[in-house]
Amino acid sequence: MKKYILFTFLLVFMGCDKDNFNNNNPYLPNYSFAYNINMSLPQYSSLQFPSNAVYVNAGNTGIRGVFVFNTGGGYVAFDAACPNQALTSCSTMTLNGINVICPCDNVSYSLFSGQAQGMQYPMKQYRVEQLDNFNLRVYN
Repeated sequence: MKKYILFTFLLVFMGCDKDNFNNNNPYLPNYSFAYNINMSLPQYSSLQFPSNAVYVNAGNTGIRGVFVFNTGGGYVAFDAACPNQALTSCSTMTLNGINVICPCDNVSYSLFSGQAQGMQYPMKQYRVEQLDNFNLRVYN
């Protein structure tokens, strides 16, 4: 009997998706989108190098656009909307090196983690799939 319980536990544990993150935030709605990035284009070419980020604000990409960041070990994408503010005219964050800053409250969020010290909600994260050496797909 113990073997069956252990086996069931292992199946459940191994079946979990490693990039299954919680995007629930009362300030930010959930919009579905998919956007392909060609890093051979000049506006995205900096993403080929670690610790570089780009702001993508094309059509329906995220709520206020998306920051895509090369961590050196892969790519992450976060919404540009301030995660701890209601959507207003000041709630679009700006890029500042490896951080982004919310102009509503001047809080700085790390693009490595999406976190800001002492804040309740992290940045809204999106999935990034590397299609090949030069192409990424960012989606929700």
